[in-house]
Amino acid sequence: MRPKKTIYLFVLPALLVYGLFALYPTFFGLYISFTNWDGISNSYEFVGFSNYSRLITNDTVFATSVGNNLKFMIFVVVFQTLFSLIFAMYLVKNTKTNVFLRSLYFFPTILATVSVAFIWASMYDSNFGLIQALLKMVGFKSSPGFIADPNMAIYSIAFVQVWMHTGQLMIIFIAGLQSIPRDLYEVASLEGATKFQTFREVTWPLVAPAAAIVIAYTTLQSFQAFDMIFAMTRGGPGYSTEIISTFIYDMAFENYRFGYAGAASIIFMLFVGVITLVQFKLLRTDRASY
Repeated sequence: MRPKKTIYLFVLPALLVYGLFALYPTFFGLYISFTNWDGISNSYEFVGFSNYSRLITNDTVFATSVGNNLKFMIFVVVFQTLFSLIFAMYLVKNTKTNVFLRSLYFFPTILATVSVAFIWASMYDSNFGLIQALLKMVGFKSSPGFIADPNMAIYSIAFVQVWMHTGQLMIIFIAGLQSIPRDLYEVASLEGATKFQTFREVTWPLVAPAAAIVIAYTTLQSFQAFDMIFAMTRGGPGYSTEIISTFIYDMAFENYRFGYAGAASIIFMLFVGVITLVQFKLLRTDRASY
């Protein structure tokens, strides 16, 4: 029995770290979500479910942040998955040129998000930004507002997210594509299948598990865009780029409504959990059927 007890001692430090930095904040956030704690005072006035009730039924800014999060997620998931798959299909062969291009496309992923946000914010600037200059060169007298336009801002930031992480997810698709036996493509060619038929009947079914990983990871990634949005717009203009995480930050650290922010955090956690569960059900692949 003693050797088994000794083994548990090796697990104990990890459990302590997990409990201190994951479990404790989660349960503490759940507790304060039922109070009106301001983050400073020692008193905790219990208010029941009033924070949750107000968030769900009477907070238009929170409703806007949920809508913006969904817009951001859909844009990022669709285009990041599409571009990463296209790049992977063109760069699947291990030639020197392809290896160089893979490294080039992967490079933005290792950059600091805040640095990328500041660079793109300056490029989007309607007065002296690089994009404005390029549009003038091709004949446009005035450029779209990009992050200054409430109708375009959330999609402009989502594009930056796609630009930054497409190369990262391309690597997952390349690994999936390289695991497909070449014999299947030879058989499809001998059968006279077109490129689209080969993709539909051979490539996609066998790369679907990698696609499921990419979509699930991209979804979670889209909910963690706080740093990029905060650095580029801080949720503006007019809450057009406010997402749930920036809403929580504003409530807690700008308005000192930690109880209200705690309730929003719990709803956020449940929101992400439901979307992840739905995706898991929809994207679950049965390898035995291929």
